[in-house]
Amino acid sequence: MELKRVVVTGMGAVTPIGNTAEETWQNMLAGVSGAAPITRFNAEKFKTQFACEVKDFDVTKYIDRKEARKMDPYCHYALAAAQMAVEDSAMDIEALDKNRVGVVMGVGIGGMKTYEEEVTSYAKTAETIGPKFNPFFVPKMIADICAGHISIKYGFHGPNYITSSACASSTNALADAFNLIRLGKANVIVTGGAEAPIIQAGVGGFSSMQALSTRNDDPEHASRPFDRDRDGFVIGEGAGALVLEEYEHAVKRGAKIYCEIVGGGMSADAHHMTAPHPEGAGAILSMEEALSDAGMKASDIDYINVHGTSTPLGDIAEIKALEAVFGDSLPAASISSTKSMTGHLLGAAAAVEALACVMAISRGIIPPTINVENLDPAVREDIDLTLHTARKREVRAALSNTFGFGGHNSTVIFRRLAE
Repeated sequence: MELKRVVVTGMGAVTPIGNTAEETWQNMLAGVSGAAPITRFNAEKFKTQFACEVKDFDVTKYIDRKEARKMDPYCHYALAAAQMAVEDSAMDIEALDKNRVGVVMGVGIGGMKTYEEEVTSYAKTAETIGPKFNPFFVPKMIADICAGHISIKYGFHGPNYITSSACASSTNALADAFNLIRLGKANVIVTGGAEAPIIQAGVGGFSSMQALSTRNDDPEHASRPFDRDRDGFVIGEGAGALVLEEYEHAVKRGAKIYCEIVGGGMSADAHHMTAPHPEGAGAILSMEEALSDAGMKASDIDYINVHGTSTPLGDIAEIKALEAVFGDSLPAASISSTKSMTGHLLGAAAAVEALACVMAISRGIIPPTINVENLDPAVREDIDLTLHTARKREVRAALSNTFGFGGHNSTVIFRRLAE
């Protein structure tokens, strides 16, 4: 069976540094940090008091106010990003064979705010009035509902589901969407990821694990991947969406094509609930699988968007994995962690980082890694982390890594369109 080619024809985003894909990209290039004191709740008694929140987002630009009340914020972000991606793709919705258009989103947790509000409300009233829950509690909270809402909005009848693998969720979604199209199961897939974890339970839970930075006096510089003084990740929220399309289908309708998606890899560390394998064993396997799937060598990759969360263990494990996979060709690749600016969007992270890869290829510029003041001595000085400032260069191919609690590893590769 001959596999179909798959291209990217649309993008959308709602992130802590921009409410569109273009605004997010421009702020990445400018090295803008999305971190600031938490406004979602009073965090003064919390160990971590800052996050990367979405700012100035108007849900009514995308969803009727009455309908929006039936959705969790993570779903608001997902629908907005998806709408922007669909509009960017310039698809004629009514002309599509909607039976062959699907939605595959990545969500690590789902409706956390809804769950927290309902359970807190129940706890306050259970003894006096008995159990009382909002009838929209379950459909607002469940992680898959964002994919359902996107399909309902457009009438897409193709494959429809979410992938959930912690912080690797939306890379798995991208890989699934890629495979569905190249196997001939769909012509178009709207894919990406969404998350809205900046609530008391989300911040408190990750803080209790000592996973979050506590740099409360300097939030903007708290996400510092590969810096000697990093002390944890900065939690973020938002969504990213891409329209993946079968190449001939895109050409036939005269679509603008950003680039091609050519490979995906997945693996498990099988090591620990939360800590990465210290030598990056699972990450190595994931990258090697993606390169093999793409029919490429490590030396073919010009840009690597690393997982790079700013955690003491994770950053160095990934560097070791990169050294193992890329060998002598690693210094020739440009590397950056855009989480240094967006924070860690959990299940949505990979979708936004895929956007960075696609833009790097189509615009010929590498976004920086910011906030690195003292490079960790475990990182070789000849490794190009694109520190502080964006850099122009030709990007023929880009690789994106994401890893999640549970030992989940996933990698996708994008390439400039080969005619």
